[in-house]
Amino acid sequence: MTTRAVAGTPRLLLRLEGLVLLAGASWAFAHTGQPWWLYAVLFFVPDVSFAAYAAGPRLGSMAYNALHSTIGPAILGLIGLALGHSLLIGIAAVWAAHVGFDRMLGYGLKYATGFSDTHLGRIGLKSAGA
Repeated sequence: MTTRAVAGTPRLLLRLEGLVLLAGASWAFAHTGQPWWLYAVLFFVPDVSFAAYAAGPRLGSMAYNALHSTIGPAILGLIGLALGHSLLIGIAAVWAAHVGFDRMLGYGLKYATGFSDTHLGRIGLKSAGA
C-alpha cells in the first residue's frame, strides 16, 4: 500500500498546531484546579495503545488512533463541562496535551501498514519537505 504524507508548509502548520494544542490544553488544565501530579501521571497514558501492536498493525493502528485523535478528549471535555466536573475536564486537557505533544514531534495518526507509517510521514525517516 502506498501512502502519501503531508509535506512542506502544511506539515509545519500541523506540527505548530500540535504545539498550540499542547500549550492550550496545559493552560486549560492549570485552570481546572487539579493537582499537577495528576498531569504528570496521566500524560503518557495514551501510549499504552502501543501494546495493541502485539496483535498486529491493523489493531495496533486502530488502538493508537483512538487514543491519539482529538475526538476523545474533546468529547470527554464536553461531558465534563456539561456536568460541571473539573476532574473530567482536567483528564481531557491532559489527553489533548499529549495529542498535541505527539503532533508537535511529528507523530501522526497511524496507517494499518505499520507503526512507522503516519499521516505526517514515516517515523524515523527524513521525509521530503520535513
